[in-house]
Amino acid sequence: MRLSRVLVLPALMPAIISGCSSGPNFVAKLEPWRAQEESSCIASGVLTHTTFIASRSALGGPSVCGTERPFELSAVDDGRVQLKPAALLRCPMIPQVERWIRESVSPSARQYLGSEVVEVSVAGSYSCRPMNHVSGARLSEHGYANALDVSGFTLADGRKISVKKDWNGDPAKQAYLRAVHRGACERFTTVLGPNHDRAHHDHFHVDLARHGLNGLKRICK
Repeated sequence: MRLSRVLVLPALMPAIISGCSSGPNFVAKLEPWRAQEESSCIASGVLTHTTFIASRSALGGPSVCGTERPFELSAVDDGRVQLKPAALLRCPMIPQVERWIRESVSPSARQYLGSEVVEVSVAGSYSCRPMNHVSGARLSEHGYANALDVSGFTLADGRKISVKKDWNGDPAKQAYLRAVHRGACERFTTVLGPNHDRAHHDHFHVDLARHGLNGLKRICK
């Protein structure tokens, strides 16, 4: 049973839909791959239900916003790295976030900064809104719980690494953030950071959108 409301639209015809009762409009279309990909992920059992991954009943829509079965992710790597606040994501995003943090975010901190990462600052996850909050734009991947925004990291020694302040700051912190960005590009189909545009000057945006005619193109900026 689908838990979030879906407006059925012609497969090749985009439609302008109200993002929320008093919010901006966005453009969205029916994309069958999303439900198929999500159902396969859930059926695979890839998500281990622990105290750090909680299933949510629904995200509330409206319209095409939401996901088949949302999850709340509060920590990764057996709880060693906290996500604050907890991120609301669809199934396929969670293993990739876990891999990114375990295989890139954490080891890069040890390499460049000599300390462990204990917290990831989440600037955004699920949000039913147009891209970059521009009324009339396409529905953001955040609207499908298929995206995560990260603004910084906290180390075990108390230091805080900020995308906004440190992207062009201290050389060691610069090197760390660029390593984290490269690692994201290996695991997500879209990665946007401060070099992309002003809207991303203070965070990394990562998602699993499909790009190009075959859906295999990657965007890393």
